[in-house]
Amino acid sequence: MIPTERAALRYRSVETWPTRDIVDAMLEAQIAAVSAALGTAEAMTGAVDAAARRLEAGGRLIYLGAGTSGRLGAIDAAELPPTFDWPAVRALNLMAGGQGAFVTAVEGAEDNGAAAIAALQESQLGAQDVVIGLAASGRTPYVVDGLRHAREVGALTVAVGNAPNGAIGAVAEYYLVADTGPEIVAGSTRMKAGTAQKAILTCFSTAIFVRMGYVYRGRMVEMRPTNEKLQGRAVAMVAELADVSLEEADAALAQASGSIKTAVVMLIRKLTTAEAKACLERANGRLHLVLQEAPGP
Repeated sequence: MIPTERAALRYRSVETWPTRDIVDAMLEAQIAAVSAALGTAEAMTGAVDAAARRLEAGGRLIYLGAGTSGRLGAIDAAELPPTFDWPAVRALNLMAGGQGAFVTAVEGAEDNGAAAIAALQESQLGAQDVVIGLAASGRTPYVVDGLRHAREVGALTVAVGNAPNGAIGAVAEYYLVADTGPEIVAGSTRMKAGTAQKAILTCFSTAIFVRMGYVYRGRMVEMRPTNEKLQGRAVAMVAELADVSLEEADAALAQASGSIKTAVVMLIRKLTTAEAKACLERANGRLHLVLQEAPGP
């Protein structure tokens, strides 16, 4: 039986428990779920490095899922543009049942593996892309067939699930599996399984962008200041990293057209905007490499 579908003996009378005991048990289960995600560290390390190489070569992140898992993929994809200024067209989410299934369940859509293949073909899937297939059960046809097709095309395939022997692990190159076991409410994978998947996705995608140089000294230096709050954050970031006043940071950021990295290089290396951009281009956008170089353009 699928681990998440099993009814745990310890919860067989949960409806008779005092409310506080129910709440405590559920919260404790969430902690256990995140702990289970630690088991993915080795596989995630390899997947992060492999994914970073594909993305730096022009690839996209394509999330593939159904139900709760598919919605978690949508959340992760949606967070990449504002956090890392990653183009939305390079963070796709393919959901069983179509876009409407994000807010309204489409029963039976997860069993349509052919639909996943069609969606990937329509997206013009290529060998440089990274396909992340999500399925708590590890055997959702939409995800299994989609991952199998993606691997045949030559794309990097990464599976995320909660069943150690799940079929997605057999078809994907990397399997990030958190064995969260049975849920307090059997089969309700929006609980422990969903929590573990969210933790895995957050760490996986963030680590990829750290690896690609989108983070410097723990700061999201690729962020675009698109509103007042982010503008203030960007100015403070430049001021701190370049050790200048807020006024100097604001002026440099304006000259750099809002690019935090460019502004920092301009201030620290005493360069023009064009020279700072050229330095970053030579270093493939990695700010720490630019600032390790000898002074000068």
